[in-house]
Amino acid sequence: MKKLKYSFFGIIILLLLSFVYFVTYTFAEPKAYDFMTKYVLTEKLPFDRNKNVYGHDDIVLVVVDDKTVEKYRWPWKRENWCKIFDYFSEYTQPKAIIYDFLVAAPDIDNPESDKKFFDSIKKSKNLINSFSFDIEHWNDYEAEKEYNQIFTKKYAVDVESNLKLANAYTSFRPLFSDLIKVVENVGFVDILPGFIDNFFNLYTHDEIYRNHSYFIMHNGAFFPSTAMKSFLISNKNPHVIVNKDYIEFPTLDYKIKQITKEYLMYTPLKFYKLNDDGFSHKKFSVTDIITSYEEIKNNKKPKINPETFKNKVILIGGNVTAAPGLNDNKNTPVSILHPGVDIQATAVDNLVHNDFLTVLPKWFNTLVTILGMLFVFYTIKSHRLFKAVTYSIFVMFLYFMASIACFYNCVIINVITPVVMFVITMIIGYIYNYFIENRNKEKVESAMGKYMSEDVMKNVLKNIDNLGLGGKKATVTVLFSDIRGFTALSEKMTAPQVSELLNEYFSEMEPIVSKYNGIINKFIGDAVMAVFGEPIQDENHAKNAVKCGFEMLKKVEELDKKWLNEGKPSIQIGVGVNTGEVFVGNIGSEKRMEYTVIGDTVNLASRLESYNKTYKTKILISSSTYDASKDIVEVNKISDVEIRGKSEKMDIYEIINVL
Repeated sequence: MKKLKYSFFGIIILLLLSFVYFVTYTFAEPKAYDFMTKYVLTEKLPFDRNKNVYGHDDIVLVVVDDKTVEKYRWPWKRENWCKIFDYFSEYTQPKAIIYDFLVAAPDIDNPESDKKFFDSIKKSKNLINSFSFDIEHWNDYEAEKEYNQIFTKKYAVDVESNLKLANAYTSFRPLFSDLIKVVENVGFVDILPGFIDNFFNLYTHDEIYRNHSYFIMHNGAFFPSTAMKSFLISNKNPHVIVNKDYIEFPTLDYKIKQITKEYLMYTPLKFYKLNDDGFSHKKFSVTDIITSYEEIKNNKKPKINPETFKNKVILIGGNVTAAPGLNDNKNTPVSILHPGVDIQATAVDNLVHNDFLTVLPKWFNTLVTILGMLFVFYTIKSHRLFKAVTYSIFVMFLYFMASIACFYNCVIINVITPVVMFVITMIIGYIYNYFIENRNKEKVESAMGKYMSEDVMKNVLKNIDNLGLGGKKATVTVLFSDIRGFTALSEKMTAPQVSELLNEYFSEMEPIVSKYNGIINKFIGDAVMAVFGEPIQDENHAKNAVKCGFEMLKKVEELDKKWLNEGKPSIQIGVGVNTGEVFVGNIGSEKRMEYTVIGDTVNLASRLESYNKTYKTKILISSSTYDASKDIVEVNKISDVEIRGKSEKMDIYEIINVL
């Protein structure tokens, strides 16, 4: 039963720890991750391996901003984009241009404007148009099916893979047919909020964007994000292998770690520190690009030199909160109003520079957590409160500092979950200690009860912090009992037989002493010394001592009959009782003390017991004990007895009966 009880409590604790781990990891860990990303991770400048300098400048943004909206009426005719596309295609040599706007329907009021827009796109060979998936089916199923086939055939990327993922989306949001005819490159702009749970393999949706999918598998085909498409174009469409854990480019000797879920593949984004304008990458206004284009056409020096964009990836997007279609802000770990185009630029930046986060495997986080918990538990078990708490807090602080160092070096480790588990371990450890100490206390009390009176033991435990030598004077009654002729008797018996006899005798005497509020102060060989009145306060201690002594005699008579039947020797005892003042308390040294009573009262009780041999009696009491108990006893008076150590004779009394 004890094993079952411990197993039950072990299972309960394990379930509790698992629950706390799950709750903390699910709800607190994402917040800790965001904190570390914003205040630690982004403090370290990215390193450009190609240029051997800190900071990336080969990804730039061209943004429809407040300045653009003030100068040009929005929404504008699509032909206005022509100047921007033509500027980049005619005068700059960018690696890729990402157009981060969805063109879902024709401009019915300005068909000529659309035509110019399409012609300009057609000339821009490295322009990447954005598209998006849809979570709902079209109303026209046949039209949807035909569109999906056309779109997949033209834009799906040739990827080597053995993955079989469920569809994350039901369909595509349609680009109208005239646009599909001229657009050669597309990439999706869908990004999902949430936290990748690297332990429980869950995805927590909390409206914070932390990750990027470089590929989405739909109906068995692979479609790239705009970031991935720009990378493929920049590297002349290298061979791609996609498996559960990596996106690999064998010809480039390059691979990307990813996390694969039931239907999606994710890579944690490494965010960069935001500038004062709210962007992490260099930003140009669309207005300045249009102005520069017009200045070149008029043979003037352009406001922005086209060389600025040479060999760069350009992302064109919007960032005007009040304008429809331009408010693309999202909540990320580094900003609650992070421009969507800058998030896309971050995905490009990570990909181009192989600047990814290293996510430590779940087994490592689990191992570190368990080792830390074991250390905390061992510390609590092995040290006193102050040291244990100090060491445990130090371990937590050390772990937190280590997690800061990890994030600073782009290594993702669990931050808050291990610390919470350390704290829970402390709590469980002290609860465990509490129960163990209580159990040990019970064992100590049980063990001490075998060596001293239960009441003495309680008094010791009650004053455990103030134990010391000393005591007080008190009036008590002392009882001595002794087995007659025990020395001669023991010579005829073996040691085990003597031990068995004494143990049975003392086992019968102890309950009688306790019954009358007495304590057995000590066993002296075959003798018993009992005290009444201390530490158990009892006004009738003299009467109770007399009753106790008389009942002890009766019990010995019963034992004697029993032992005779068992072939054991017969015994007789003598009892002496005296009432008077004694010193009661702790006697001895600071290292070894004993709770006892001392004084002439004790000596007289011992002598009275020995006088039973002289007067052929069984129980003798002093005059002081008789005066306190004469209403309950029948006695024979023995007058004028010379007591050794006393200058005057005194009367003593033999107990005949107790009423």
